[in-house]
Amino acid sequence: MAPHDNLPLLIQALLAPSAFPGAADKVELLQTHISWVLLAGDFAYKIKKPIKLPFLDFSTLALRKRYCEDELRLNRRHAPDIYLDVVAICDTPQGPRFDIADGTPVEYAVKMRRFDEAGRLDHLCARGVLTAAHVSDLAGAVTDFHAEAAVASANSHFGAPQQVLAPMLDNFHDLAELMVPDADMRRRLQALRSWTEQQFELLTPVLQARKAGGMVRECHGDLHLANMVLIDGRVRLFDCLEFNEDLRWTDIAGDVAFAYVDLLEHDQAALANWFVNEALARSGDYASAGLLRFYGVYRAMVRAKVAAIRASQTGDTDDDDDDDDSAEAIRQCLSHAERLAAPVPVRLVITHGLAGCGKTFVSTRLLQQGGAWQRTLRLRSDVERKRLYGLAPTQRSGSTTGDGIYSADAHTRTYAHLLAMAQPLLRAGWSVLVDAAFLKRAQRDTFHALATHCGAGFGILAPQADTDILRQRIQARQALGSDASEATLDVLEQQLRWIEPLDDDEEKTWVMDPALA
Repeated sequence: MAPHDNLPLLIQALLAPSAFPGAADKVELLQTHISWVLLAGDFAYKIKKPIKLPFLDFSTLALRKRYCEDELRLNRRHAPDIYLDVVAICDTPQGPRFDIADGTPVEYAVKMRRFDEAGRLDHLCARGVLTAAHVSDLAGAVTDFHAEAAVASANSHFGAPQQVLAPMLDNFHDLAELMVPDADMRRRLQALRSWTEQQFELLTPVLQARKAGGMVRECHGDLHLANMVLIDGRVRLFDCLEFNEDLRWTDIAGDVAFAYVDLLEHDQAALANWFVNEALARSGDYASAGLLRFYGVYRAMVRAKVAAIRASQTGDTDDDDDDDDSAEAIRQCLSHAERLAAPVPVRLVITHGLAGCGKTFVSTRLLQQGGAWQRTLRLRSDVERKRLYGLAPTQRSGSTTGDGIYSADAHTRTYAHLLAMAQPLLRAGWSVLVDAAFLKRAQRDTFHALATHCGAGFGILAPQADTDILRQRIQARQALGSDASEATLDVLEQQLRWIEPLDDDEEKTWVMDPALA
């Protein structure tokens, strides 16, 4: 049998370059389980397969046209230069042709501008060239997209707690029926189901509050690395989930968790942690942190079910290698879910030091290198102070030393706000690194007390530099004007008068030598 003999006649005919408008020397075909993608010249044409599954219905021409139009609309939100049009495929005596004015459509396709597949983030990951800068750009793209996404109406069922739980329980039910009779895997599956149900009981008030607060939106719904691409040095999102509203309209935490888990599953734990840090720092949505593991386990179980479905589909082939691969894929998904569900010891780390000493620089390096700093969220006083006063991170406040958002009252309010932010994050199982000056012993003691109250470890990160170096760094940062900090040389002089150095007992608490960074 020739390679394309099992394709529908229409798709076979469309493999001829003459079917396409413009110059196309050859046509390449890519397939997924729900679509055919024809690559011709500078463009790609995505055609939906005439199938009906429990979660989608492409069974009629009218439905396929509708979902092509939905795909165009939804993806033009973040990639209007990639998603160009919906085009009709018409039958003619010369064979199928695109966009014949007087022809009768026999099929529809989404016309897209082609991009270099090597730029997909999963491919960058495979080549070991995905960087923290790429992940920061991804976080910016995701949070900007979420900020503009449509908000679910209060009376819709989207994001209602039971609506969130139902597909999670469906996954466990389906997996129990699909998996081979492996007692250990079934035990692990039941433990994850119990954890999910327990978390749901704890998080129901959070889910309700977030629905009421407008955090359930028309999201991407399929935010994994293969649906992100680097174009002209910037990360772009594409291939939004168009065929199922219930899977697309979700808490924005579900989208963030999707990318977070995918980075973990690509063995990029440090980048996964950095992505969450960047996404939450940009959005300010730290209330979502308690949901990330909950949604993350759900995403891991979806992948386990997909692997189990594949195993059932290959079960009749007598191919032991396929069976082994599918079983191993299921085990890996269960392992990822178990790691997300497992509690880990948490700690509260604060920084201490003068402006320009390297608090943010060192903490950034630590968070990006992962290791002991995985599942750690950073709160920057420079950013949260401005957010507290309605300013963007790099927006200049116009305040002078000791005035405006840098007055004594503003300092007190900022530290109280950081304290209030840290507690629920610790309770949700995240370690917290608070990047602030902490010049006064009383400020440090307050956060130490919070760590004790939450059963968390406590530490102080105290990078240091000579005063001349501090002045040079402050001046250089001011010249760039791209950082949240507004510290000036006057601020440094004031801090030099105010600082209360670490006492002996604080030195013993757990002070990290910045050289280790």
